[in-house]
Amino acid sequence: MNKPWVEGNSVELLINGEDYYPRVFEAMGQAREEILLETFIIFDDKVGQQLQQVLIDAARRGVRVELAVDGYGTADLPDAFISAMTEAGVNFHAFDPQPRVAGMRTNLFRRLHRKIVVVDGERAFIGGINYSADHLGDFGPMAKQDYAVEVRGPVVAQVHASSKRLMAPVLDPPSEVRPLTAPAGQVSAVLVERDNARHRTDIEACYLQALRAARQRIVVANAYFFPGYRLLRELRNAARRGVQVTLILQGQPDMRWVRALSRLLYNYLLRDGVHIHEYCQRPLHGKVALVDDEWSTVGSSNLDPLSLSFNLEANLLIRDRAFNQHLHEHLTSLASEQCKAVTLERMIRGYWWRAPLIFIGFHLTRYFPRIAGWFPAHRQRLHSVQPEMQAQGDLHEGNT
Repeated sequence: MNKPWVEGNSVELLINGEDYYPRVFEAMGQAREEILLETFIIFDDKVGQQLQQVLIDAARRGVRVELAVDGYGTADLPDAFISAMTEAGVNFHAFDPQPRVAGMRTNLFRRLHRKIVVVDGERAFIGGINYSADHLGDFGPMAKQDYAVEVRGPVVAQVHASSKRLMAPVLDPPSEVRPLTAPAGQVSAVLVERDNARHRTDIEACYLQALRAARQRIVVANAYFFPGYRLLRELRNAARRGVQVTLILQGQPDMRWVRALSRLLYNYLLRDGVHIHEYCQRPLHGKVALVDDEWSTVGSSNLDPLSLSFNLEANLLIRDRAFNQHLHEHLTSLASEQCKAVTLERMIRGYWWRAPLIFIGFHLTRYFPRIAGWFPAHRQRLHSVQPEMQAQGDLHEGNT
């Protein structure tokens, strides 16, 4: 990571769509010059339609709107949904869209998984929340538990520059918005990214540094937990030296194989005193963590091979006691009231038949970064969709 920590920011935790959507839609509705938006998923549901209307309204009043979506996560968005935006002046870009083969999507790896919004270079939103109704409680039992932050202050310039870099090939003309650098609070923060170029391991490295420095407590709430060997080792080592290490993981997963993989690692961690809680209220989709009483992170990066070795990700690192305490109180409540504790006694039942799988899972985490290098790193490209092209239903052509 080569970006410096920046002081003078305000950072507010937003929990689930109930907090996030009103705030981010309000910010877009107040935009005067520019909206830069990156997301993995937009669905054609009540949330996606609200986003669509907010962006159309902004474009019609002269705001420059640049929307980048992932070609895998948003592959099923209807043509009419997109054309309504492009015809109003929204600039719609798809990251690495690929045609289906025998009905199957082929762009499985190296996805645009970031969730970032920057409005007028003044306000930024970073987290794990997509634009879909399943981030709202009224969706039902499969509504996701997730997090984001709203940021003001000098660190917004880092977020703005990051989005500009990603969209540079399709920004014509280039963005001329100059982010505000005036202080907005007392929080120190820095944006940390993962890409397939100069920042391949930045997010993992920041986690490792924080875990090694931990002296009191570590709390990690992560949806897809299958990290590399080094992260596992540092969690275990922290517990061994007396740090209270708590993991909040999926207990009611949206993909059952995710929990199965995570559980292959439980024995290794439980034996050295790591506390594991499975969140059972609804699917956990969050990617947050805190260390001791000051360091926190909120972002898009899971602790799994896709996020740590393939995807484009973005997390905000935060140094602030008040924010850390607020997040700690929330996660502690989550663990005590809506989770089931996982015990070593429970996990060693049937150990004899799971032992080979545990061995394979453990060594897969150890060697996966090397395995990932065997996969080709395709071009990180954005395809722009023009109104006349969308009328022909063609998402897979455009300006690169």
